[in-house]
Amino acid sequence: MAGYRKLGRTSSQRKALLRGQVTNLLYHGKIVTTEAKAKEIRKIAEGLIAMAVREKDNYEEVTVTAKVARKDKDGKRVKEVVDGKKVTQYDEVEKTIKKDMPSRLHARKQMNKVLYGITEVPTETAGRKKNTKTIDVASKLFDEIAPKYEGRNGGYTRIVKIGPRKGDAAMQVIIELV
Repeated sequence: MAGYRKLGRTSSQRKALLRGQVTNLLYHGKIVTTEAKAKEIRKIAEGLIAMAVREKDNYEEVTVTAKVARKDKDGKRVKEVVDGKKVTQYDEVEKTIKKDMPSRLHARKQMNKVLYGITEVPTETAGRKKNTKTIDVASKLFDEIAPKYEGRNGGYTRIVKIGPRKGDAAMQVIIELV
């Protein structure tokens, strides 16, 4: 007996499908899919959430000094002429950043092997590349999802049956984070 469902796909197609579904589940909180896919998604998602809960507080805050380009009121860089060349002016800014400890860094890399990057596009500028944001789903796992499940031992997802699909009568379910 196989250790996983093949879902009628080749291994590369199956891996891509599950990666996409797990990423969307963690980003949106719930998705609608078939029962067989949901059971496979649950295995992967619960493993990632358990990893995030384990490594949630495993970082140190470090203050660093960074050079940031000075900008004018329009958001353009301020340039000054020095020795006949235009040179950008920089300010030094102190920032506090989270520095992952080695085990958390390893967990983040393991998560990024499974999760896809998400590009968020604002609705008013749909179709334009300018105001898009790249969402790091691994950071969302550590910062938002893991604190919710801190005292819980597994069972991070719920599968609710919603009835057969019209076209092929496959059982549709909602899989959601509890």
